[in-house]
Amino acid sequence: MEWLLFILGACLVAAGIAGCLLPVVPGAPLVFLGLVVAAWAEGFEFVGIATLAVLAALALLTYIVDIVAGVLGARRFGASPRALYGAGIGAFVGLFFGLAGVLVGPFAGAVAGQLTAEGGLAAAGRAGVGATVGLIIGAAGKIALVFTMLGIFAVARLAG
Repeated sequence: MEWLLFILGACLVAAGIAGCLLPVVPGAPLVFLGLVVAAWAEGFEFVGIATLAVLAALALLTYIVDIVAGVLGARRFGASPRALYGAGIGAFVGLFFGLAGVLVGPFAGAVAGQLTAEGGLAAAGRAGVGATVGLIIGAAGKIALVFTMLGIFAVARLAG
């Protein structure tokens, strides 16, 4: 039974790592769930509640990093508030169109939002590039946090 839980935990972790880059798949929560299952397989003997609480906080932090990176990326490139809203709407709508939608959605939304504000086509293009750069930085931040979660789990498991 224990080995089945480890296999399930490993599958959830693998799906979560892929989910950091793939649309619609909740990456960090799946990694967290996989680590909880792995800890459960050993009766929480080595990885306890305190470690799992830290891992849960890091999983939640991935969402904050994602949002902040997108906003700061667009802001850095001079996006207006409308462009920021447009990038958010574009990111949400893009989720329904696969990987291409996730990449193009924020760009298109930021461009559309900036065009309704001011600045013309050049400013709209910069806002779109900023939203895309923010998306890439956010994905990198999520991946870094997920691997931090794995490292903390490994240290707790080996030290326990």
